[in-house]
Amino acid sequence: MPSGFQGKAVESLDKSTPPSANTDLAHKFSAFTRFTLYENRLRFYIVASNASESCYRIIKVDRTLQSDLVVVEDDTDYSRKQMNNMLNMLEDGNKGSGGLGKQRAIFGIAGFVKFTAGWYMIVISKRSVVALLGGYYLYHCENTEMITVPSNHKIERPTEEQRLVNMFKQVDMSKNFYFSYSYDITSTLQNNLTKPERFNATRWPFNDRYVWNFHMIAAPFKDSPAGVRRPWLLPLIHGHVDQAKLTVLGRVVFVTLIARRSRHYAGARYLTRGVNEEGNVANEVETEQIVSEALTTPFYFPSARPSTGKRLRRPSPHYTSYVQYRGSIPIYWTQETNSMTPRPPIEISVVDPFFVAASRHFDDLFARYGAPITVLNLIKRREPQPRESKLLEEYTQCVKYLNQFLPDEYKIVYRDWDMSRAYKEKTQDVISYLEDIAEVSIQMTGFFHSGPEPLAHCLHDGNFEENDYCRRSILLQNGVCRTNCVDCLDRTNAAQFVFGKRALGHQLYALGIVASPNLAFDSDAVNMLTEMYHDHGDTIALQYTGSALVNRVETYRRMPHWNSHSRDIIENIRRFYANSLLDADKQAAINLFLGVTSERSLVHPPKRGQYQKWFQKQHLQMLYKVPESSSALHAFVNIRGEFWSEYYRPMLFTSLGKHFAYSMNSTLKLPGKTMKDIAYSPFLPHSTHSVHHPRLMAGVRRWIGTYPSSQHGFSKKTSDTKQDVLKSDVPSSDDPRSSAALAKRLLHPDVPVEEQTEYLK
Repeated sequence: MPSGFQGKAVESLDKSTPPSANTDLAHKFSAFTRFTLYENRLRFYIVASNASESCYRIIKVDRTLQSDLVVVEDDTDYSRKQMNNMLNMLEDGNKGSGGLGKQRAIFGIAGFVKFTAGWYMIVISKRSVVALLGGYYLYHCENTEMITVPSNHKIERPTEEQRLVNMFKQVDMSKNFYFSYSYDITSTLQNNLTKPERFNATRWPFNDRYVWNFHMIAAPFKDSPAGVRRPWLLPLIHGHVDQAKLTVLGRVVFVTLIARRSRHYAGARYLTRGVNEEGNVANEVETEQIVSEALTTPFYFPSARPSTGKRLRRPSPHYTSYVQYRGSIPIYWTQETNSMTPRPPIEISVVDPFFVAASRHFDDLFARYGAPITVLNLIKRREPQPRESKLLEEYTQCVKYLNQFLPDEYKIVYRDWDMSRAYKEKTQDVISYLEDIAEVSIQMTGFFHSGPEPLAHCLHDGNFEENDYCRRSILLQNGVCRTNCVDCLDRTNAAQFVFGKRALGHQLYALGIVASPNLAFDSDAVNMLTEMYHDHGDTIALQYTGSALVNRVETYRRMPHWNSHSRDIIENIRRFYANSLLDADKQAAINLFLGVTSERSLVHPPKRGQYQKWFQKQHLQMLYKVPESSSALHAFVNIRGEFWSEYYRPMLFTSLGKHFAYSMNSTLKLPGKTMKDIAYSPFLPHSTHSVHHPRLMAGVRRWIGTYPSSQHGFSKKTSDTKQDVLKSDVPSSDDPRSSAALAKRLLHPDVPVEEQTEYLK
C-alpha cells in the first residue's frame, strides 16, 4: 500500500463496536419525498409524506395576514388512513371558504421571501434525477414557482415590488440548483458517513455555507425557538452535479462529481475579487469526486449470520471520495471595469502587513478540512506589464508570514508555478508536472475509503498470507489542496482535472478495480473523466463570468480541436460583454437572492485577531481519526439505511429503460462505441505512446517500484512460477483490447519466438 497512507491506518474495523440499530432514530431521519399543496382563500395546506407513504405530516400557512408569515407545523406523524380522515375533516371545516381548495403535486418547498409587502412561497414544480449515491437520488431543480401567500395581496409600491421580483428572478433557479431528500448534498461523503451527528448542536441540519436558499429558509423563522427543525424545507446547493459509469468487464463503477459554490462573498467576476473581512474568498467552490462500485445499492452490506442474536449491518467497502478546493487569492485586490479595457489592471486595494483576512481564511480551512493545507498558485510570474505578478509577490509574502507562527508539522505547503509560461515556452510538460504535484498532494492528505484494502493487494509476489503492510481499516482524508489562478477558472480547472485523474487511479486501486493507480490518458475512463471536468469547468465559469471555459485540458495537452481557436475568440468576446454590461445587474440579483444588504453592517464588526496566534489550536488537531470514524460509520449504516422505497419505488409501474442507473452516461456511450466494446477494458490506451508515471517521493517509489511502466502495472519479468505467468503482459492479438487477447495475457505462458517458429514448421 502507499507509504503516505499508512499513518492513517492504525486500527482495525473489527475493533470498533457498532451501536445497535434504534428504530426511533431511524424514524427520526426519515425524509419527506412527496408533497401535496391545497389552496383556498384562508390557508395553504401542505401534506408531506415519505417514499413508502407510511408517515405523513401536515403544514398550515395562514393567508389572511399581509405582513406576517404564520406557519404551523403539526409534529404528529400520521398514517395514510389517519391523514385521509384529517383531510376529510378539514374539507368539512372549510366549506365556508371553499373547502380544501385546489390540489396540486409539488416536489418541495425552497423557502419564503418578502420584498416591500407580503410574502411569497417558492415551490419546486419540476425536477430531474442527476445522480445516485447509496440508494439516494440527487435531483436537479428544473423549474420553480413563486406563489403569493396573502390571498388579498395589497402592494403600496407596485413599481418597486415588481422591480424587486424581476431582479430576484434573474437568478435562474432552473439552472444548476440541486437538492436531495435523503442525502445531505451540502456535505462531503466522508462527513456524511463518519460524522452523522455533526448537526446535533446546530440549528440547521445541513452545512449552510453551500445552501444558496438559506436566506429564504432562515429569515422567515428567525424569531422561532432554536430547537425547531423543519424537514419539509429543502436546502439547495448551487454548482454542478454529474455522474457517469465505467463498465469494467461486467463490473459497474459510478463516478460522481459534485461542485458546491459557497454563498459567502458570491457574485460576478470583476465585482467580487479576493477576500472580504470575514475571510471568505470570491469564487469559492468545493469539488468532490466520488468513485463507488455498484455491487450493492446502499452504503452497507447485508448483515452476516448472527452469532449473538443481533443482526448488524456492515459498511460497504466500495465507496471512495476525494475533495478539492478552489478560491480567489485571499488578499484585498480589485479590478475596476470603468474603462472599456478587456483586461482591467489589478490593484491591491488594502495593504495589510498582518494579513488578518487571510489568516481568518486559512484558519477556517483548517477547521473544515484539517491539516495539511496545500496551496497551488498558478498565476504568472513574469509579464511585460505587471498584473498577476503583483498578486504573486503579495500572496507569497502572506503565506510566508502566516507560516512562521505555525508548528512545523502544520505549515501551509505553498507551491507557485507559472503554468501559462510553461505552456507557451514549451519548457515543461504541463500535464506531467501537475501529475507529479497531484501525487505528492494525495499522498499527504489521503482520500476517503469506506473499507479496508482489498485482499488482492496483499497477495502480490506470491504471498498468500496477509502482511503487515496491508491496510485493515478505513482510509480518511485530512487536509485539502487549494488551487487558484487569477479567475480560478481555466488553469485551475485543468489542474483540478489532473488531480482528479490521479485521484481516480488511487480510488480504483483502493476498490480493487485496477492493479496500479497509473491510468493512461488516452483511455475510455480518462476520456470520460475529461468530459465530466469540462462540463464542471464550463458550469463554474458560466456562473462566475457569463461564458464557458476558454482554455481546456486539450489546450494544455497540446491536442486542441480544429475549431478551438474560433471558439476561444467567441468565448472571450462573450466574457467581455457579460463583464462590461451585465455584471452590475447580476451582482444586485445575487445579493437580493442571498439576502446580502448593500449597506455595511456595524452591529457585529469582525473581531481583530491576534497577529501571531492567528489560528485556533483545536483546528490543528487531526480532524478525522480512524477509531472514532469507524464507529460512526457503523452507526450510520445501522441507523440511516432507509433507501428501499425511494430507490426501487415499489408502488410505481415503470420500465428498465426509464431507470436512472440503466440510462446513465457510461464509457459505452462515448462516440464511436458499440456493444462489442463491452468486452474491452476502459483503462487500455487507444494509442501505443508511452504512459507517464509521476516522479514520486522516495517512500512512494518503494511502493510503486514493484509495478513497471506498463499500461496494466503487471510485472514483465519472466519466471516459471504461476504468479509470474498470471502477471505476464504479452500482446498476442492484433487488438489488445479484445477479450481473447486479455484471456491469453492472463492464462498463456511466455513462449519464445524460436519455439513458436519450430512449432509452426
